Amino acid sequence: MAKVLSAVAWPYANGPRHIGHVAGFGVPSDVFSRYMRMAGHDVLMVSGTDEHGTPIMVAADADGISPQEEADKNNRIIVEDLVKLGLSYDLFTRTTTVNHEKVVQELFVGCRNNGYMIVQETPVAIDPKTGNTLPDRYIEGTCPICGAAGARGDQCDTCGNQLDPQDLIDPVSKISGLSPIFKSTEHYFLDLPALAQRLGEWLGEVEESGSWRPNVIAFSKHLLDDVRPRAMSRDISWGIPVPGWEDQPSKRLYVWFDAVIGYLSASIEWARRRAEAGTGSVDDWREWWNNPEALTYYFMGKDNIVFHSEIWPAELLAYNGEGARGGEPGNFGKLNLPTQVVASEFLTMEGKKFSSSKNVVIYVRDVLSRYQPDALRYFISIAGPETSDSDFTWEEFVRRNNSELVAGWGNLVNRTAAMIAKNFGEIPARGELEDIDRALLDAVRKGFDTVGNFIAAHQQRAALTEIMRLVGEANGYVSHTEPFKMKDPALRERLGTVLNVLAQTVSDLNTMMSVFLPHSSNAIDQVFGGAGDIAPMPQLVEAADLDSGHPYPIITGDYSQVRPWASCEVQPGTPIAKPKPVFQKLDASVVAEELERLGLGSIEK
Repeated sequence: MAKVLSAVAWPYANGPRHIGHVAGFGVPSDVFSRYMRMAGHDVLMVSGTDEHGTPIMVAADADGISPQEEADKNNRIIVEDLVKLGLSYDLFTRTTTVNHEKVVQELFVGCRNNGYMIVQETPVAIDPKTGNTLPDRYIEGTCPICGAAGARGDQCDTCGNQLDPQDLIDPVSKISGLSPIFKSTEHYFLDLPALAQRLGEWLGEVEESGSWRPNVIAFSKHLLDDVRPRAMSRDISWGIPVPGWEDQPSKRLYVWFDAVIGYLSASIEWARRRAEAGTGSVDDWREWWNNPEALTYYFMGKDNIVFHSEIWPAELLAYNGEGARGGEPGNFGKLNLPTQVVASEFLTMEGKKFSSSKNVVIYVRDVLSRYQPDALRYFISIAGPETSDSDFTWEEFVRRNNSELVAGWGNLVNRTAAMIAKNFGEIPARGELEDIDRALLDAVRKGFDTVGNFIAAHQQRAALTEIMRLVGEANGYVSHTEPFKMKDPALRERLGTVLNVLAQTVSDLNTMMSVFLPHSSNAIDQVFGGAGDIAPMPQLVEAADLDSGHPYPIITGDYSQVRPWASCEVQPGTPIAKPKPVFQKLDASVVAEELERLGLGSIEK
């Protein structure tokens, strides 16, 4: 049994999240974490809302409230949405806790003590309308390297090169649309050149392992072509104070220095909460961070690769003292580098890039208010942006729901339960098996290895496709054996055998499906006489800051009692009642209604 850290990208708390966000960080990390628990591993899945930086201040100004109130408001919205989606976090917290601030400052001091934080003067972009410092991503212009429009102040997505805002041609503020004013000021920089050799060695090691997605490793290696010191502080009033610069309250640590450290601070908070509840030790987090045998997986969209395959590993190496300047680990000890950066590509909507400002957006809570959460989880898993960009259309959402979930998996579940209820009222005993029975049972049992290996390798689309292929085989078995025609009393034993085989098949497929579709899997488990807890669900818990007492909701849960990733024999005699459909068929009118709701009724594809 391995210690497995699922480090899930932190959603930014300047507003509710759309389905493109959860397609990148949410559903893939939950599927993986649920599977790894069922496979017997000790999983710690952590994340939270990212709450510092200029965008929070901009949103707060627009709402006429303080940045903390803005963060509080959106933190709760995001927490509620992720719980409804069924994401099984051990702890989902936030970056405005005192615990997080202390952990971030410890990392900063450790990096500085080892010589990897250097002070330099640098041009800082100021929005002429608001007077606030502009984060790099809030400045857009033409890329000076490839000439592409829409390059950001930190990176050009077209050519993949890192940029500085002052390098952009004709830069403008995304907040005001005006040209930013640049002024020179002192800031701390992470000395990436002093860490580049070890970073390159590490990326070479992970490339040799062959476990990373090719697009992620290629992009990550490309980052080493332009390594230079990167600013880790900002002129801003909303953020974590810089140790040693307490006399300069306008200097704060850059939100992206602080946000990636959230994986560590959330792990430490998780251990502290367990210790407070009397169920663990404050040092339990070290099993995932100091143990060299632990496995650590980071889940995000591709726009965050640079921070997880360069900046965060560089911070860890600097803290560990593993760069060109040497050094010693700080109070947290030697911290593990990522085992894998699992980055998804982009999800578009009806052929267009998601944009809240242009109303080209589908918020998670809006989908969950009208449709089953597993319908969204299914679409993301079977058609999401795993290794290439993919497009969400309402037409395809409805088609997959109706033709695959309802007509495929739902039909198998319903008619199996209905035939058992009608003919026996309980799972019948199994008589002598025929070749066709053994073939189906063997195929499904082999599916545990095939599907599990796909999920472990982050090939979730292939895994779910294999499950649905087995669903098709099971439906074919029904068509071939025709149990609904076995009305002769002389065929009753054979009827019982076929329905027992089908009950076993549904049970095994439901175990596999539970990592993808936890809500419906629990419902199906109840249909077949179970307790309905095959997939443990997350809970929203009203909590308080462990140091300040400030109230906020967290996501947590008890996932210790999970069904093993293996076939579990069904028990003859288990009562089965006439079932109700688990999945809801959607009317074709949904497509026009949703496009009209978005003002996209006449959208051009």
